[in-house]
Amino acid sequence: MNLSCVIRKQHYQFRSVREVLAKASEEKSGDRMSKIAAESALERMAAKVVLSEMTLADLYENPVIPYETDEVTRVIYDDVNLSIYQEIKNWTVGELREYILSFEAGMPELTRISRGLTSEMISATAKLMSSIDLVMASQKMRHQAYCNTLIGEPGRLAFRCQPNHPIDDPEGILASIKEGLSYGSGDAVIGINPNNDSVESVTKLLKMTHEFMQKWQIPTQNCVLAHITTQMQALRGGAPISLMFQSLAGTQRANEAFGVSKDLLDEAMELMLRKGTAAGPNVMYFETGQGSEVSLDSHEGVDMQTLEARTYGFCRHWKPFMVNNVSGFIGPETLYDGRQMIRADLEDLFMGKLHGLPMGIAPTYTNHMHADQNDQEIAGMLTALAGANFYMGVPGGDDVMLSYQDTSYHDDASYRELLGLRPLREFEKWLEKMGIMENGRLTDRAGDLSIFD
Repeated sequence: MNLSCVIRKQHYQFRSVREVLAKASEEKSGDRMSKIAAESALERMAAKVVLSEMTLADLYENPVIPYETDEVTRVIYDDVNLSIYQEIKNWTVGELREYILSFEAGMPELTRISRGLTSEMISATAKLMSSIDLVMASQKMRHQAYCNTLIGEPGRLAFRCQPNHPIDDPEGILASIKEGLSYGSGDAVIGINPNNDSVESVTKLLKMTHEFMQKWQIPTQNCVLAHITTQMQALRGGAPISLMFQSLAGTQRANEAFGVSKDLLDEAMELMLRKGTAAGPNVMYFETGQGSEVSLDSHEGVDMQTLEARTYGFCRHWKPFMVNNVSGFIGPETLYDGRQMIRADLEDLFMGKLHGLPMGIAPTYTNHMHADQNDQEIAGMLTALAGANFYMGVPGGDDVMLSYQDTSYHDDASYRELLGLRPLREFEKWLEKMGIMENGRLTDRAGDLSIFD
């Protein structure tokens, strides 16, 4: 395995696969803060050259965190199809990139080959891709999942209605739910981030959303994004849950900081399949984002993009209904500005899809980042073009509970109209019955909360 190259008469020698992956990454402030980023554009290019010539076997035999010491690595490797891996192990990373972008590689071929790839291989390939490459490759892949509704169908785009409230006021939450639904947002899930994480409060919110869905016969899912152990307690106590949530990361140490493990996720999924209200079989909802491991000082010297790929490798073990990326949520210490945020969103969508996941994107930014609404809208349009399964729907685009910026109910409607996309099939029929939509377009009743009086 060659770990060196010469560019412009300058010799670059790298010490490990992990260092090559880190130095080949596009610039991210979190990698720079971790002191693992390339020192110059020339060093970054040298790392990309070395990476492009590595074989998939080189990456397989050199995981960035050892199998023996990290649960995430073990889950990823134990789930790899070794027969498919053996067919392609002598390909270089450059050849894998060329194959993915070739006309001969469509959805069936990419779905099959993905089962023989580790997360490091997928991360490495993304590092060699331009923005257009990432969009074109992502467009080829469309993964479906079923909870109470079918997500990922071609020609359809879903949204999570996110009616957060700073004090979990039921009337405020219900008003936001009604507004979101009236603009066609909520077919992915009605998902609330609770301010109060107690079992009693979470149970109350779950019952409220479930009863509202039943009253108005809304074909969707409900979820309260409390810690998974809180949701499990609520479920055991009889709370109606159709989708169980948890944030995940790409190292065992980071997941331990989140209070989760493989065994706990196995238990949660088994409990959901036995006691949850959804038809299933896809009953899990995971959130991820570049930088969580850095913010938890649990990155193990691995770059943010590769850790995000490893998170997707971990996620796919539980066959989730939704995986949602929120890479801009932390702030400038991990993604400094809009350019870094846009690149991360494109990388994450591609990597999630190549892992076989029903992938959504939240092109988020915080008020202390060097990013603005224009950056967010560019990221949203590019990832919508690339075929994201879903986005968030936040009143006014400003989450008043979590204090960050995300896509609004109006943005949701604009994405659909811009690309000629429609809501999830079952939900569209409900919108038509309510007079909110007709022939795939919102009617004059959009935004009228009196529909629910």
